[in-house]
Amino acid sequence: MATKEVKIKDKTFVTSIPEETILKRVREVAESISSDYADKNPLFLAVLNGSFVFASDLLRGMTVPCEISFVKLASYQGTMSTGHVKEVLGINEDLAGRHIIIVEDIVETGTTMKRMIESLGTRNPASVEICTLLFKPERLKEELDIRYVAFEIPNDFIIGYGLDYDQQARGLRDIYTLKN
Repeated sequence: MATKEVKIKDKTFVTSIPEETILKRVREVAESISSDYADKNPLFLAVLNGSFVFASDLLRGMTVPCEISFVKLASYQGTMSTGHVKEVLGINEDLAGRHIIIVEDIVETGTTMKRMIESLGTRNPASVEICTLLFKPERLKEELDIRYVAFEIPNDFIIGYGLDYDQQARGLRDIYTLKN
């Protein structure tokens, strides 16, 4: 596949992971989860906004009964992240005894995931696992067991397939990396 460039606002990005590769890997992750949760009816908690495209394709790949809910994390003050997740918004389901799979677009430092797992733990789930489209291992600061990772990537700024730059480019089918 030829590398494509896109310009979003003041930045230029180049294709790093084409759509076909993304979809193939998402199907593989869905198969793995389906196998691991064959008799468990897991509840996926998709973290908005970035994970919505990944969560949609992941669910379509599942071969076992499962449910999905969308959550938003309150950690921002104005336009700046406080670095602290104040609360997990949007969970109306009773999580007691449920097998929870957090669906995230990208895990970088792990701070958000650690706080979310702590918050969910107060609701007595049977288990909590993380499923992420992208993982930047060199940025990880928290100790996390990330059970399902579609792609490990370097510490680059990326967009597309749900990920944005200033709320733009979420609808791009490929994943793009900022061009230096």
